[in-house]
This record gives sequence, C-alpha cells and structure tokens, in this order.
Amino acid sequence: MNKVMLIGNVGAEPEIRYVEAGKAVARISLATTERGYTLPNGTQVPDHTDWHRVILWYKLAEVVERYVHKGDKLYIEGRIRYSTYDDKQGQRRFLTEIWADNMELLSPKSQTTDAVPNE
Repeated sequence: MNKVMLIGNVGAEPEIRYVEAGKAVARISLATTERGYTLPNGTQVPDHTDWHRVILWYKLAEVVERYVHKGDKLYIEGRIRYSTYDDKQGQRRFLTEIWADNMELLSPKSQTTDAVPNE
C-alpha cells in the first residue's frame, strides 16, 4: 500500500495550470515540522522541517485555486510518486512528489474569506 498523510503549512502561493481539455492541476509546497526536544542530559534537539511537493488534480486543484494561500494549514492524503529526468546539463535528477487524493483546509476561515459553497 502506498499511502501518505501530511499536516503542514503551504510555503508559497499555489501554482495552477490547465492541461488538455481544461483539466486543472495544482502544485504546492508543503512544510511539515517535527518539533524539537530536550534530551535527559540537557542537549537541545532543534525543530526539523521537511518540504514536500504536492500535486492535486481536477476538483481538488480548483479548490486550491480558490481557497488555498501561502501560510494555510492543510491536511493532505495521497500517494508518493518517484520520477527521474535529465536536466539541461545532462545530470540525472530525482523527483519525489505527493499526488493528493484528499485535502482538508485546517486554517480557520478569515472574516473576509467567502465560505466554500455546497457542491
């Protein structure tokens, strides 16, 4: 089974594009942070943040386009996808993406934001 669950903050404004037949695809960067702690001997272990590239398709991408902004807290559920490509210099590059199957907005709605309509 290939399943990923993340809770984190959006690091930049989402990138939205439309591909064949007007199908929406969104790409966001999501930061997840593991909180630091203190060892019994007093050593401080700092916070550790990982960045994830998340891809959302179709209706999820449309929701992202309308309601998701930099700094928002999201719950993402999806699958890990790995790929490789050769860059312009001929170097092999490795890419890890999360292809989202589900998303929940966890940030409180601001008073200036419209509510999500029932669909």
